[in-house]
Amino acid sequence: MSIVSAIERIDSFLWGWPMIILLLGTHFFMTFKTGFIQKDIFKAIKLSVTKDPEAPGDVSQFGALTTALASTVGTGNIIGVGTAISLGGPGAVFWMWLTGIFGMATKYAETIIALKYRVKSEDGTMLGGAMYALHRGLKLKWLGIVFALLASVCGLGIGCSVQANAVASNVRQNFATNEASGRMLTYITAAVLCTLVGIVIIGGVKSITKVSEKLVPFMAVFYVIGCLIILVINADVMDDTIITIVSAAFSTRAAGGGFIGGSIATACRFGIARGLFSNESGMGSAPLVAAAAQTRNAKRQALVSMTGTFWDTVVLCLMTGLVLVSSIIKHPFIDGASGDGSELSSLAFSIIPYIGRPVLVFGLITFTFSTMLGWYYYGERCAVYLFGEKSIPVYKILWIGGILVGALVDLNTIWGVADILNGLMAVPNIVAVLLLSGTIAQETKKYTGKHIDDKDESKVPIIKNSKKGVLF
Repeated sequence: MSIVSAIERIDSFLWGWPMIILLLGTHFFMTFKTGFIQKDIFKAIKLSVTKDPEAPGDVSQFGALTTALASTVGTGNIIGVGTAISLGGPGAVFWMWLTGIFGMATKYAETIIALKYRVKSEDGTMLGGAMYALHRGLKLKWLGIVFALLASVCGLGIGCSVQANAVASNVRQNFATNEASGRMLTYITAAVLCTLVGIVIIGGVKSITKVSEKLVPFMAVFYVIGCLIILVINADVMDDTIITIVSAAFSTRAAGGGFIGGSIATACRFGIARGLFSNESGMGSAPLVAAAAQTRNAKRQALVSMTGTFWDTVVLCLMTGLVLVSSIIKHPFIDGASGDGSELSSLAFSIIPYIGRPVLVFGLITFTFSTMLGWYYYGERCAVYLFGEKSIPVYKILWIGGILVGALVDLNTIWGVADILNGLMAVPNIVAVLLLSGTIAQETKKYTGKHIDDKDESKVPIIKNSKKGVLF
């Protein structure tokens, strides 16, 4: 067996039923443990745009949310949904949407413990995440180190190289007229990405959040407008679309009509897997930036972070799913059984005259660019935990190098390795969430109702020798 095929088999196994059972089981458990916290979604959305400058923290609640969204709103919302439909049938959309609903509870839970056990460096910078919850909350320092190692390395793959590769490939496929122009476009894309990302990340978390606050809402609205135009074009088949999605989710037969997918298990597996991958609930990534938020208590920011899963999967992934399924039903030239999510998305957006494909390309480029920014911060925070502040310049250089390599080199193998590391990240994070579920429930009850505006009595501890990491 070759190394490539071995990686593919491990990746397929990990992101199959083992990860589905682990993450979806945690989603259900935390929904019960928090008293169905999803019912507070409208309060959470209001809090996400409420400033709390007097509270301790480095960035606004909205800034922390948009930075987290920058990493989660990506190709998974477009190509990932297309892949789920191509391989799992239209019923995959229903299971993906359901994953988002219950995943909100896990995103809430992992953020609470990130805030509860965050610390402050000697210069006042907030530090938090799953590694601190494991280290301080559970006295499992070794498992915190495992999480940080996986996240810092994973970031260079899934959040950096493969994103640059996706942008370069997309630009080349849509704008190159021949092989020579394709190579030139690849070099230009690599140079532009390295320059733009370098300019943003050199300013640290405040620079990243400022860009994310402007970029994420803009790119999301731009993409949603494109989706709405297609849904209007396909309005006459929307009833059939919804019926097809719901019935296929519980059907034991293939969907037919240009779709593939032969059972409930198939639709369930691909829908849930792509939903989990898209919103990252349970991965422990978003809490790394949420820990830096200005918030008076952990529950407030946890509610804000919960809206990230809502926007990413419950709204954006659902809209993409409706666009793709309705397009397949109405337009015979769109093959829903092709197995190619990128091609499926491209054909669906081609329905919009003249500007359809450019809208999709723009969406993919901005989504992947924002992902590189969000994941950089995740990786940097984990590197600082491990090696101290002296690692920041080194990690910046590695990140820019990763973009360059990703844009210029074929990354099939790296995609698989990054996928595996991304899945393994979830394990120590879920351990923290489950073992600290009692604390999460207490924090939830403590700040219920009018007490949501109360200040946390506990002070954020200042760690000595913060410039040093736990390893060196």
